[in-house]
Amino acid sequence: MSLTNLNEIAEYILSNGKGILAADESTGTIKKRFDSIDTESTELSRRTYREMLFQADGMKGNIGGVILFDETLRQLGADGTLLSEIISNQGALPGIKVDKGLSPLDENSLETVTMGLDDLDERCKEYFKLGAKFTKWRAVINIGNGIPTDKCIEENMIRLADYAKIVQNNNMVPIVEPEVLMDGSHTLNDCFIVTSKVLNSLFIQLKSKDVNIKGTILKPNMVISGTNCSEQAGVQEVAEQTVKCLIENVPEDLSGIAFLSGGQSDIDATAHLDAMNKIGGFKWKLSFSYGRALQQAALKTWLGKEENITSAQSAFSHRALMNKKAATGEWHTGLEN
Repeated sequence: MSLTNLNEIAEYILSNGKGILAADESTGTIKKRFDSIDTESTELSRRTYREMLFQADGMKGNIGGVILFDETLRQLGADGTLLSEIISNQGALPGIKVDKGLSPLDENSLETVTMGLDDLDERCKEYFKLGAKFTKWRAVINIGNGIPTDKCIEENMIRLADYAKIVQNNNMVPIVEPEVLMDGSHTLNDCFIVTSKVLNSLFIQLKSKDVNIKGTILKPNMVISGTNCSEQAGVQEVAEQTVKCLIENVPEDLSGIAFLSGGQSDIDATAHLDAMNKIGGFKWKLSFSYGRALQQAALKTWLGKEENITSAQSAFSHRALMNKKAATGEWHTGLEN
């Protein structure tokens, strides 16, 4: 794939209904996932699991990019081939998570900012040499009593813009991920208001740093009821409010939007994406950048056992195809059987 500029790379990743596999779980996060299936997290077991996903038939044509953790970008598969090369051979581009996690905004604050700008430029230079074509940085916004504050939103969006500029200077596409968390008892409307504020601030900051919007991918949350909210919005309402929020706050020249699943079930994440694409009326591609919502069925099928690899790959391939169908507005529940 001789993709020469940022716009081409961003467009390729989300072309023809393809989406992104988020396989960038930190060592701590993947240990929790492996604990849930009674499997020890070692360098070998992590490699085996991820290689299993990357070699699945369903990667081809459904996945345009894979976000990796630092360890995975450097790892060799069982036959000595770089895992990033296995991804490329499936027609997808390797990417890398570059943020260094969260830190409290202020002492005793419930709000956080994302760390990792200090040495980002030198790390980007190395990641580019290792073959990464794009990167990801996640900011986290909580909804709760008196939060998020304007200070929290602005500081996180400034950092996302600084990150995006550094990444583009190193010839990679930045995925900007401002995640408004589902956790909490907030309503759908609360989420709409906060998400609108976050996206508006983000694009003001990106513009102020002269970030090339066409060479950027947005990875936002959907506008959704808090997990503890007594009134859970239905699929159509989530889709309508999310599309409305995006149209009001996201510039049309952005190359594409790849939603995070944010703790939704596999089917909910697919159904919401499909409903949005059935509504239409927007210029960007609306696709997916899912972690758990793509991997959970495969993880529960694999159980850390070699004899389950083929079945686990089938489970992953099915979810990848279902989400591609959703990204083109062609999914329906009958396809799940």
